[in-house]
Amino acid sequence: MTRNLDIALLRTFVAVAEHANMTVAGNALHLTQSTVSQHIARLEELTGGLFTRERRGLRLTPTGERLLGKARRLLALNDELWSDMKNSIVDERLRLGAPYDLVTRLAPILKTYADSHPLVEILLFCAASPELRAATAEGEVELALIEEPLGPSHGECLAVDRLVWVGAKAGIAHQRKPLRVSMVSETCAFRSAVFDALRDRNVEWRTMLESGSFDATIATVRSDLAVTACLATTAPPDLDILPPTTDLPELPPFAINLHVPKGHIVPSAIELARHIRDGLAPSQQRT
Repeated sequence: MTRNLDIALLRTFVAVAEHANMTVAGNALHLTQSTVSQHIARLEELTGGLFTRERRGLRLTPTGERLLGKARRLLALNDELWSDMKNSIVDERLRLGAPYDLVTRLAPILKTYADSHPLVEILLFCAASPELRAATAEGEVELALIEEPLGPSHGECLAVDRLVWVGAKAGIAHQRKPLRVSMVSETCAFRSAVFDALRDRNVEWRTMLESGSFDATIATVRSDLAVTACLATTAPPDLDILPPTTDLPELPPFAINLHVPKGHIVPSAIELARHIRDGLAPSQQRT
């Protein structure tokens, strides 16, 4: 008659053998000491004595020594098989569009979602907000976060944030004439608002960089070569938010709107939208 060893008992046995202490093994496995003792007792009913007690802790018997190596191999095979099965089974793929500057805020939200929905794979599509709007209209993404001027929108407003000037710590780039402005790209959602504000104030300016890369834009600001504009909650903490001055006009607020393509939305996307909605709830802004 075929008999099967309980993997949980073997995992407890290996932990006790490695730590020579049931309490420590229980802590490592998040089990109580009584549960560990029960596991070892049940395994010993099948195999015979596995440990002897000594002043310095538990020591393996010859039977325990023989079992340890094979138990480790069996656990490794079990874990490898489980990992392969888990990684190969993906029920759905969700495409989420987001601007580059929101990725840092989104990362912990996406991790929470992924932990609770392991069979849903999230594909993150980063682009400027106007490009994301087009991708949403074409149905290329299931959800998209789009930064837009405050006002009427086809999306759901999840948060409103201040658009602010950002410069290097103790930098002087904002004092240079003409003002040097670094923008992510020609399709940046903030571009028109920034340049309109400068024109209204008759500020002389020129763009120093239009890279298409948020990281490259921030690098020029860190080097005090230029200033840029971003949402207050996305401003890197190692940079200064600059107050409005004669040459740095006040900028308008922007909304972070959630856009969904027309038509049916799958339940997993509805749940992802809920996670994003909760995660982007208004938080304390930098001043």
